[in-house]
Amino acid sequence: MAHPAALALALLVLRAQKAGKIRRVVATVLEPASEHGQKGMDELHEQTVNLLSFQELPKTVFDTQIAFNLAANYGPNSTPALETIEQRILKHYQRNRRKGCLAAFAAAGPGADLPRSCLLDPPGDGATGGPGGVVAGAGGGARHADSPGEDSPSNVNAAGQGDILVSLTRDENYENGAWIWAAVDNLRIAAATAVECAETMTPTRPRGKIQ
Repeated sequence: MAHPAALALALLVLRAQKAGKIRRVVATVLEPASEHGQKGMDELHEQTVNLLSFQELPKTVFDTQIAFNLAANYGPNSTPALETIEQRILKHYQRNRRKGCLAAFAAAGPGADLPRSCLLDPPGDGATGGPGGVVAGAGGGARHADSPGEDSPSNVNAAGQGDILVSLTRDENYENGAWIWAAVDNLRIAAATAVECAETMTPTRPRGKIQ
């Protein structure tokens, strides 16, 4: 099953392409502890408790301190390594962009814990309103979250949401560039993707007696 970050990034870029051809995409993905399942969440909790009580940190899953921290790499004994996750996201992103497999995902609404930044650099004068005019338009699973009185997208306000929360700003160094800060519920995306896969495979299941 595709990594949630790959699905969200592919959807955002596909929508941004309505503003014009994208020359370059630069993305930074923040991997949440919840992507490592219950063991990852338990280790994050135990590290937090132990840090506050000045005790040794458990490092079975991440092999490094992740509580109150943002790390570019996990420890050498982590499984899987962060580099492996990076390659998985890239591979799944490329496959989804190439095969256009996001229609069902976008229609269902993606559904916290994965803030990310993404630089889009389309050419032209943005006749359709530029990336900001199409990435978080009505429908399609993405919406602006930088309206007056609304907090910027984060792992807190994205929890349980059915949309990708996005905030867009122009890049001062690139005439047509735009930065997207987005947050999604990675567990909801995984669950929605699993349901879509099951529904797609249902018609192919064997019927009658299996010899």
